[in-house]
Amino acid sequence: MNENVIQEQYAHICSLLREKKLKDALSLLISLLSQSTAWELRAQVEQIQLSYEYMLEYMRRGVADPKRGEVYRRLLAETWEIAEQTRLRMLDESSSKLYHEIRRTNAILAGEPFSLLKALHILESFDDEMAIGRLQSTDKEDEVLHRHEDTLRECFRRLWTNSRWSGREEEEANAALTSETIPADDLCLWVSAVTLSLMTCFDIRKAGWLLNACAHADVRVSRRALIGVVIVFHVHRERLVLYPELSVRMSIMSEDASFRDAVATVYRQFLLSQETEKIDKKMREDIIPEMMKNVPKMRGFRFGVEDEDEEKDGENPDWADRFESSGLGDKLREMNELQQEGADVYMSTFSHLKNYPFFREEQNWFYPFSLQRSDVVKHVRRLRSKEINLSELLVKISFMSNSDKYSLFFTLATLPENQREMVKAQLYEQQSVLSDKDFVDQMRQENERPESVGSQYIQDLYRFFKLYMRRQEFRDIFSEKLDFHRISLFRPFLSTSERLMTIADFYLRKERWEEAVEVYREVDDNQCLRDADATECYQRLGYALQKLKRYDEAIAAYRKAELLKPDSAWNNRHLAACYRLSRRFDSALEYYKKAEAVSPDDHNLVFHIATCLAESERYEESLNYFFKLDFLVPDSRKAARGIGWCSFMLRKHEQAMKYYEQVLNRSPHAIDYLNAAHVAWVMNDLPKAVSLYTQSAAACESREQFIELFRKDEDALLRQGIRGEDFPLMWDMIG
Repeated sequence: MNENVIQEQYAHICSLLREKKLKDALSLLISLLSQSTAWELRAQVEQIQLSYEYMLEYMRRGVADPKRGEVYRRLLAETWEIAEQTRLRMLDESSSKLYHEIRRTNAILAGEPFSLLKALHILESFDDEMAIGRLQSTDKEDEVLHRHEDTLRECFRRLWTNSRWSGREEEEANAALTSETIPADDLCLWVSAVTLSLMTCFDIRKAGWLLNACAHADVRVSRRALIGVVIVFHVHRERLVLYPELSVRMSIMSEDASFRDAVATVYRQFLLSQETEKIDKKMREDIIPEMMKNVPKMRGFRFGVEDEDEEKDGENPDWADRFESSGLGDKLREMNELQQEGADVYMSTFSHLKNYPFFREEQNWFYPFSLQRSDVVKHVRRLRSKEINLSELLVKISFMSNSDKYSLFFTLATLPENQREMVKAQLYEQQSVLSDKDFVDQMRQENERPESVGSQYIQDLYRFFKLYMRRQEFRDIFSEKLDFHRISLFRPFLSTSERLMTIADFYLRKERWEEAVEVYREVDDNQCLRDADATECYQRLGYALQKLKRYDEAIAAYRKAELLKPDSAWNNRHLAACYRLSRRFDSALEYYKKAEAVSPDDHNLVFHIATCLAESERYEESLNYFFKLDFLVPDSRKAARGIGWCSFMLRKHEQAMKYYEQVLNRSPHAIDYLNAAHVAWVMNDLPKAVSLYTQSAAACESREQFIELFRKDEDALLRQGIRGEDFPLMWDMIG
């Protein structure tokens, strides 16, 4: 059976279990197992099937069983687990994915059983062995480093590909959490391996271990574990209800306000990570090209003729003006604001620097940046600087992911000597800052904050799922809908109105309108906001719906806000806009007039009122407003166009032509030539009409587009005496 068929059969079984069709799921699972050599799994399924038949028989006889629900839940959970194990066992025989390659290799090399406890002892002795190795020789130090990394690689692969822990393995893994000597960086790798393992196959023992790790004393371990829990609960959200022990654990943990806040922070960071692609595109196509374009200009101001004048040793104030006028200042501020928010602004910079041999091994994407990696040590020995140790600095930087730190380090270490000297020279300019103990301490403290640790790790995960050479073999959760507040175990503390408003507001700021609408509706369903908060909720919901062009729904939301706050000028303007865009001009005018009462000289309001009056064929009133607009905004093309059209419809043809000629003298559009041509035709100036129609047609993308525009005005022309049979003749005259 090939891989696709196995996956399809497994997906079908899962869908049956989600629908609580246990009998059908068991039958299909037995059928699948009949094509496998996993006889022990088939025996387990047959036992479940027998238990379920007994349960149904007792129920048929009317036997009271207070634990029936609990037994049914357990049977569902066990069936799902066996289905998962069946899928993996069958894929081991046919799949070329790395996960199954490792499992096949481990099965072939089945000698002395792998022991987490034995590996733990090797890792626990690492620091002492390194200290001794450094005193002895470089070769001895390298031997210790390689043994350590070989052990880490084996641990990572075993933890990742072990689909189900035994009780002994669970105890050994818990021993690592309570160990006082295992390096925290190593334990971080264990957390990542267990997270990947759980993404592939759910195991209640491993899930419990991750929850235990959330309480670890080292923030790097605890925050990684929490992120792992969030990912695993997202991936297996439909099964969580089958494990009441998880609900009990989460209920206890969520009593701690700091835990609830930590989950909310991780949620926000995951949502922010989904903006990376947009930020990356903006960096590549906008910010970085603008910076590169302006660097020569700015360099010219700084190092040009002015630098040769010894009397001008200060900065020229004009530089700042040129810097701002170039637009570069705004772009750098935007980049800085994104970085302050926690956004990933370095993806575009480092995405092309993941081709070093270091990144070919999957575990290296998850290991914190460390000076005790053989790849790093090799270059540090060769390039050790007396002035600044770049590698030590990288350890303390909080705004860069671990993966990117490795990329930067390897890039600088492999630069040609002359380029490396240039970089070192630039670093030396900053030496006074980097040697400032307070500044370095501040960097270290920032790097150790839970928020910084979480942000770095999520960025590491993002790079792995997006850039690792075998990334297609992994489930990329960053491309999925991340609605963690809907996960049953998080719902009690993430689905409060305050939390939901924060999530919805994030979506609104990032212009993710559909998601914003969904969450604002959930806030509305809670029905526990204060009036002021409810008003904002309805207004923001309306705004998101308006952006989606769902005007009727937007109007309904704005009207709810109006009931709570009747005199909101903002609300009135947006209600008016929605009515106008849905061509309900009388209602639009009602709200525009309310807004006008507050801001009578707002030229945008004057324009929209004039437009609505014209669309309602109230041309005299409309003309007065367009004249007001012309007074408020002299030489306004909008005013000239409006006066021209209203004058035309009121048969004030000379006045209409006067204003259309003003428009035609300033970068006219096809519609401007068309309207002026209408006026000329009605005035019986056919040569001018033909000339203007010809220019209108030339400005259109096609003759068909021109005729479509023309047809919209046929009624207006007919009212003013132009005969319908002359329309096609005019079209032929203009070619």
